[in-house]
Amino acid sequence: MAERRNVFISHIHEDDHRLAPLKDLLRDSGMEVRDGSIHSDKPNNAKSPDYIKSEILSPRIEWASVLVVLITPDTKNSEWVSWEIECAERMGKRIVGVWDHGEALCDIPPALDQYADAIVGWQGERVKDAIEGRINNREQPDGTATGPRAVPRYSC
Repeated sequence: MAERRNVFISHIHEDDHRLAPLKDLLRDSGMEVRDGSIHSDKPNNAKSPDYIKSEILSPRIEWASVLVVLITPDTKNSEWVSWEIECAERMGKRIVGVWDHGEALCDIPPALDQYADAIVGWQGERVKDAIEGRINNREQPDGTATGPRAVPRYSC
């Protein structure tokens, strides 16, 4: 029996069609994912951004053990994805970026760059291991390690 995990898959709505393949990838690796995100199968018809954040998204992110960010070229431009990442960080959630299948290296949201616990390519076992906390590094879409990340230093 597959291990069951509650996740929130942060993505742009134009990538809704990529959620099922991501869940299939994880299922084939032995993980059943229950996704709390908003997508075309579970639409959100609210109009107020404050209401959407406080009454719809925040509780779903709180419910999830991990926030998974699906990385595509336009993810970096989404204010909603950035807000979801920052919300998950405030809640102390694990944050995992996953490069979409066949995706070339593209810019990622600054919040993901700042808060990601792991960023991995489209390989089922790697994604599963990142979600479960066994991978804590950043990879390029092909799975090779990225170089060291610049961290600002301040003197006291």
